[in-house]
Amino acid sequence: MKKWFILPGLFLLSIASFSQQEDSVFIRRLADEILLRGHAYEDLRVLTKQIGGRLAGSPQMVKAEQWGLQTLQALRPDRAWLQECTVPHWVRGGQDMATARTKTGQSKSLDVLALGNSRGSGPQGVSGDVIEVRSFDELKEKKDLVKDRIVFYNYRFRQELVKTFEAYGDAVRYRSSGASMAAQYGARGVIVRSMSESTDNIPHTGSLRYDSAYALIPAVAVGLQDADWLDATLATQGLSVTIKTNGHFLPDTIGHNVIAELKGTEFPDQYITIGGHLDSWDPAEGAHDDGTGVVQTIEVLRALRAMGYKPKRTIRFVLFANEENGLRGGTKYASEAQARGERHIFALESDEGGFTPRGFSLTGSEEQHGKLASWQPLLCPYGGCEMLRGGGGSDIGPLNRTQKTPTVGFSPDSQRYFDLHHARNDVFEAVNRRELELGAVNIAALVYLVDKYGF
Repeated sequence: MKKWFILPGLFLLSIASFSQQEDSVFIRRLADEILLRGHAYEDLRVLTKQIGGRLAGSPQMVKAEQWGLQTLQALRPDRAWLQECTVPHWVRGGQDMATARTKTGQSKSLDVLALGNSRGSGPQGVSGDVIEVRSFDELKEKKDLVKDRIVFYNYRFRQELVKTFEAYGDAVRYRSSGASMAAQYGARGVIVRSMSESTDNIPHTGSLRYDSAYALIPAVAVGLQDADWLDATLATQGLSVTIKTNGHFLPDTIGHNVIAELKGTEFPDQYITIGGHLDSWDPAEGAHDDGTGVVQTIEVLRALRAMGYKPKRTIRFVLFANEENGLRGGTKYASEAQARGERHIFALESDEGGFTPRGFSLTGSEEQHGKLASWQPLLCPYGGCEMLRGGGGSDIGPLNRTQKTPTVGFSPDSQRYFDLHHARNDVFEAVNRRELELGAVNIAALVYLVDKYGF
């Protein structure tokens, strides 16, 4: 009698073992296609060197969209198109400058960048004595001293946080809302310690959000060495700073998500979305943020087509518009999916740089996390060993909010990312070809598994 219970169990185990072996062989072939014949690195070279920084509304944005569409069309998807959306059009408007003067007469030029979406200072600039704070609580304690001054937010990345995105998430509030928090007490402008733990003096921009209840004062990020100089100087004497910036908004304009699609053969009404964002900040080439995510997305399509793969479910490859200072592309994609009644079962974004793969992070159910974890043995040989909870990406977040779509973020090693993030050194030369391609392997493998087994 017992044998009759054991034999079916052994049969099921053998089926599972065969299936996993089959998956392992396919993923190995997929990896060989990308590692031996991949185009991602050369695609990135074109995107960064021939187009460059791609801020929403800029001429480079338009060039990037046309390049993206032509590149996807050349891979012969079942469909490729531009999805129109309205995007903001903020321009830097000139060189950002800040000059510090000590009470003893010393003058120093600071390496600064205006924060994205910030308003310019006017041609005369704004000047004031500097008041340093290390938290919003300290700002509130010193509120009676803030009027007509320049507030210097000197909040450092927390070095004890091994995962640097946690340190960024902790510190970024001073960039995003620091200007309005200071303006409510009468500050003339703000200087923010750059969102980085690097050892150089390169400033890092990024967007802020004004509270319209208060004055829209100019705001700049300062390089870390200059931030340390300000801190050390203020410990012994007072100093003043003059800030000159030129940022302003032009009327909203038209941008596009660039989308390609492989139609599902069995479940065409179930959609899998993978993507990265095509826009970037203007000081550099947007190589890691998010050129790598863009070319990895394109590379997954190329590799699947090269292997003659016919997906069960419909796979969308999306180069999102306007992640950096508006999220209009991701919002449009989700709203149109909702309006069309599309069922999006899975969404993945690569927007954490093109460094060595570490794994994936999921926002979804316990059951979905269990399924993701069950694929760890298949992904781990290529670096994707970590299966974390709580992830996704800004552009696919609206899908989760409107449809409860499980969202997954590709997670490369993060230790170098904030040396480059939103800064002028985010260039093609900072990307390692091997790391970039291994990322594409992991993303392609996970998309294959989700397509085969569902989610």
